[in-house]
Formats: sequence, structure tokens, C-alpha cells
Amino acid sequence: MPEGVIVKALSGYYYVMPAENDAQETVQCRARGIFKKRGISPLVGDRVVYGITENGEGTVDEIKPRTTELIRPPVANVDLAVLAFSLVEPALNLQLLDKFLVHTENAGLETIICLTKSDLLDDGGAEEERREQPEPDEVKRVYEKIGYTVIVTSASTRDGIEEVRTRLAGRTSVFSGQSGVGKSSLLNALVPGLDLDTNAISLKLGRGKHTTRHVELIAVDGGGLVADTPGFSQLDFVQLEAEELSACFAEMKRLSAGCKFRGCLHQHEPGCQVLAALESGEIAASRYKHYLVFLQEIKDRKRRY
Repeated sequence: MPEGVIVKALSGYYYVMPAENDAQETVQCRARGIFKKRGISPLVGDRVVYGITENGEGTVDEIKPRTTELIRPPVANVDLAVLAFSLVEPALNLQLLDKFLVHTENAGLETIICLTKSDLLDDGGAEEERREQPEPDEVKRVYEKIGYTVIVTSASTRDGIEEVRTRLAGRTSVFSGQSGVGKSSLLNALVPGLDLDTNAISLKLGRGKHTTRHVELIAVDGGGLVADTPGFSQLDFVQLEAEELSACFAEMKRLSAGCKFRGCLHQHEPGCQVLAALESGEIAASRYKHYLVFLQEIKDRKRRY
């Protein structure tokens, strides 16, 4: 039986790229009913065994074990997350960036941060928006100190595009980020001829239209696959407990083992290594502030349920 990867899921069909397929032609498949009975849904990124039916279509017969699984966006077997956040239009939202990082850390994904629209930094119209925004160099300093790769990009001037392309080679990656930050423009720059729909940001609303309607894996030079995903305006913490949150902050995870109390929430406990690092400046104040916001969200959720 042939094997392949689901590269698109749309209207009940799964489009499978055969494992041995240099032409990148896909087979349109339906999933066998047994998956529904077992409460299993095939995901984009799934490695599958499939069969060909008499009408030339196919059936997904088996789903291979997943190495990773994201719920939002729904995609499997990703080993690299690319978080796209614009420097302007919309303004850089570090709290939302940290929320995305919590989710990628929880999923066990290596993550790089792409700061998009660098060409607009010199635009006089963006000056007012930037007054209270951190400078790109400062953002790079904070997140590179933690261990993340931060790449400043522009789809218009192609700044940073080749550096991103190098990072994608041979990987299965997911592109995600807030709506309107230029993910589709970035992918268009990375994959010549792709021509994904893009929409300009609405200055009045401060957000963009959702130009991507479904998850789809796209082949890039170097043998990599990337998933362009619908934009998000919010994420929740349904799967996280309060005691697990600090493990999703890489710099806190390294220090938590030295805390005096097991299950330390790093708020006011004596002997807390995270609080000591915060006081010494080893941990960025903005990151700790966002940790407390997310911790309260998790506690509020538990009270509701």
C-alpha cells in the first residue's frame, strides 16, 4: 500500500502527496469510516497509508503515529514553528507573541520569530503607532537571550527572506501569528509563484482580514514543507494547568528546578529562583508580567469549570 503526507484538508477531502513524488501531484482521498467511529480525525501533516479506488480517487486507510500535534492550528508532525509578528500595522503585541510561544513550547516545537514589515518602520504614517512600541533591536535582544532565533523581515524589500528560507530547508514548519501581520506575503516571497491572497491591514480596526481559510502544506526549495494557517486573534489555555505554565517559558523552566518548593508558581514563594532572576534582571520584566497574566487566565478558567 502506498504512503504519503496529507498536505490539505478541505470539504471532507484529504489531499495526499505520495512519499515518492517529485512532481508534487496529490491524490484526493476520503477517510475510512473507521476513523470517525474511533473519534479520530486525519490532520494536515499526517503520514498515512492510502489506497486508490476505481474512480481514481483514494481512501486514507491508516494514520501513522504522530510526533507532534497542534490543536489550533490543527496540524500534525510539525518540527518547527515560525511565528510572524509585524513591527507595525498592526503594532507589535509582545503579550500575544508570548502566548503563542507558550503554545509552541507546550507542543515541543522549535520556534523562530519573524518580525515582519520592517520596510514600514521608516514610513511617517507609522510613527504615531511606534511611539510606545519596543525597538526591533530590543526585541531581538530579549528573545535571543532566551534562546529563540529572531529574524527581521520584509516581503517588499526581501530583507531576511533568504535567512528564513535556510531555516525551513528539510523541515516541516508551521507559519502562524496574528491576523494581518503579513504571513501570506512572507510565504509569497519564500515560494515564487505561490500567489497567496493578501489583504491590506485595516488601520481603523487595527486588524486584517483572514486571507487564509484552511491549513495547507506548501513545498519550498530545499525539500521543506510549510503550513500557512488561518490567523488568530486569541488563544486559550484549555490544556494547561497552573503548575505547568512556567515550563512553557524557556528561561523559567531552566530555573524552576532550583526553587525551594515543588510546584512553585513563582509569585511570592520563598526560595524561588525565578523571582531571584527577575530581581537581578536575568528574566525580562515584560515576560514575567505576561506570565502572571496567563497564570490568572488559567486560574479564572478553573473557577468557571
